[in-house]
Formats: sequence, structure tokens, C-alpha cells
Amino acid sequence: VGLMPVARLTRRADFLAANAGHRAVMPAAILLVRPRDDGGPARVGFTVTRRIGGSVTRNRLKRRLRALAREVLPASGVPGADHVLIGRAAGLTRSFAEMRADLARALARMAR
Repeated sequence: VGLMPVARLTRRADFLAANAGHRAVMPAAILLVRPRDDGGPARVGFTVTRRIGGSVTRNRLKRRLRALAREVLPASGVPGADHVLIGRAAGLTRSFAEMRADLARALARMAR
């Protein structure tokens, strides 16, 4: 399997549009995947609500999610789709290996 390029989602409208896509709930995060028809690269965005904690806690979780996406998405992401990872509280304590396995499983489900 070739590695695909992954761009970042930055516009709020893209995050809101991704909410209408497919959803996979994992212990550490929720994955939203919305296929686009423009044939562009896969894109990924990250969000963590203030309910999770203060800025330090939220930023730590976002760093973990970014590292996760860097490892897993190029190989098993959905090509030409928007991926949004919404951090959950368990993402702060769950082991990185378990999070990687969860995301790979969720992406395999989405690809079908």
C-alpha cells in the first residue's frame, strides 16, 4: 500500500461538514470521515473540547492525536476524504499502542 499525502483541515466549515460523515467511536477519540469528490489529498483535523481540561491538558491530547495521525493516516486513511479526530478524556491515559490499534481498526471499517 502506497503512502498518501495528508493535508490539514483548518476552516471551521470543513470541520462542520465532516460532522455529516461517517463516525467511529473509540475509547481515546471519535473519528469522523467524510469523503470529498474533488480528488484532492486526504485531510485531517483535530479538536478537543474544554470539558477535557485546561489548555495544557488539551494541547497534550492534541499532540498525541497528531502523532497518531502522522503514523497511521498515510498508510490506512481514506484517500480524498476529510478525517477529524475529536479527543476524549481516555486519550490522556490510554497507551499509544492501543490508540494506534484503535485508529487502524476504525479506518479499516471506514474504508469498507
